[in-house]
Amino acid sequence: MTEQNRFAQFKLVLLGESAVGKSSIVHRFVKNTFDDLRESTIGAAFLTQSINLPDLKTTIKFEIWDTAGQERYKSLAPMYYRNANAALCVYDITSLSSFNKAQDWIKELKKQAPEGIVIALVGNKTDLTENRQVDNDEVLQYINDLNNDSNSKIIHSECSAKLGEGVLDIFDQIARSLPIDDINKKVNGNKRISGVDLGRNIKQNQNLQQNNSCC
Repeated sequence: MTEQNRFAQFKLVLLGESAVGKSSIVHRFVKNTFDDLRESTIGAAFLTQSINLPDLKTTIKFEIWDTAGQERYKSLAPMYYRNANAALCVYDITSLSSFNKAQDWIKELKKQAPEGIVIALVGNKTDLTENRQVDNDEVLQYINDLNNDSNSKIIHSECSAKLGEGVLDIFDQIARSLPIDDINKKVNGNKRISGVDLGRNIKQNQNLQQNNSCC
């Protein structure tokens, strides 16, 4: 008998300075489109997209919150990363200040976000590598130092939302780092299991419909 595919849903938030390309990364992932004239996000935008992991017989649905990067919206960020399962801290490889800002976001997530949140540090705009200000070796050293001092692992990747290079790989890495093996396990005591088993919800809805069906 063939094993059924598992379905799970996780909340993901994007953080980073304005104009680093957070929205471009999301739209490349969700719609496979890119717009050079994309306007800055106001507050936050919500999108969803699923990714299939055939070797794990699992499909992950991401609920994505793309937050605004302007300083005046910074106080709203906790509303979006609260209860998040994963976070993308995005920087522009041609802007050193944006990398410093991404590090600030990681510090804040370490202090305020839920325990066990999957964090990805993502450098965008590799299509402008000739203008690079953020040295990749320094980023890797920062990641190594951070991972050595922390129980949680920080994912690092670079991409070009404009060309579409590396974007899917980022979400694949995140999906594989989420607690998908725990979604079907029984919750003991007050232990919180991240994510939602959509397969279970579908079965519950089917049973409810059967129970409410007319004779």
